[in-house]
Amino acid sequence: MFELLKDLWLFMKERKKYWLIPVIIILLILGLLIVFSAGSAIAPFIYTIF
Repeated sequence: MFELLKDLWLFMKERKKYWLIPVIIILLILGLLIVFSAGSAIAPFIYTIF
């Protein structure tokens, strides 16, 4: 997992693709929201967003 993050960071640094950082952060937040709310009562409301 850490090797993937390291390779991703080196790619962004070498190719000057710093605009990808907010995209990756938002995707991680949305993924964590789906994972942690899967068993809760708000799950149907979150799945309707997507």
